[in-house]
Amino acid sequence: MPESMDMISIVIPVRDGMPWIEEQLRALVAQECPIPWEIVVADNGSTDGTVEFVQEWARTRDNVTCITASTQRGASAARNAGVAASRGNLLAFCDADDVVLAGWLAGLVEALATADLVAGVFDFWTLNEIPAVPIVPAASRQLGFLPAGLGANLAVRREAFLSVDGFDEQFVPGEDIDLCWRLQLKGFTYACAWSSVVAKRDRPEFRLVFSQAYAYGRSGPALYRRYRGSGARRNLAGAVKSWIWLVASLPSLGQRHRRVEWARAAGTRIGRLDGSLEHGVFFP
Repeated sequence: MPESMDMISIVIPVRDGMPWIEEQLRALVAQECPIPWEIVVADNGSTDGTVEFVQEWARTRDNVTCITASTQRGASAARNAGVAASRGNLLAFCDADDVVLAGWLAGLVEALATADLVAGVFDFWTLNEIPAVPIVPAASRQLGFLPAGLGANLAVRREAFLSVDGFDEQFVPGEDIDLCWRLQLKGFTYACAWSSVVAKRDRPEFRLVFSQAYAYGRSGPALYRRYRGSGARRNLAGAVKSWIWLVASLPSLGQRHRRVEWARAAGTRIGRLDGSLEHGVFFP
């Protein structure tokens, strides 16, 4: 597609995104971008008024669309449905409960001028009232293998995305890392968009932190099984250290910040054990 016809579509998967989606939409419509752009919200079965809220936004903004993407549950299916309903030859992905910072979209467009797939970086402190640390990619390298980004801050050329049939809907989560690896193994280029920053929102409740980490942990064995022949590997020493830390930290769980940290580590490790049983591999 000629450069003059470039357009970027922002795809947001959501299920029960209230009230956070309003803050994200406000941040998105305030973006400045050198090419035309649109927002496609792909609803994955919301029951909290998310659809009605986004539809109201769409009535007054011709570049905002809300589609139904509830045939199959999961962010990967919703993202694929959003892409199918979008028009851009460039695709950007973010989540409904985070907040993109100024320059996010323009940074992705600039990075896609020289790469097929780009991942932005994350600010983990602004929305969570914790001390700031240097910005780094959230998933720069997994399993000692190829670099990868997260679906909460990712962009790709449509042609490349379609060439690998988009997100694999059997991965929930883990579909973003899988997509990045499939694209690179097919010869597409990866880069980091350092100026494209997303403020990530953590949920401090023990149960929510644990369940989210558990889901991510379960995806690890599936990724390892699929890519071990291509070079993905386990970190057994790291797993042992993590389990030792979990046991040693039990007496300090009265501290709120330690409970959240422990829930995240425990959820990940228990998820990995369950995923190992499911996929017939040992990935602790």
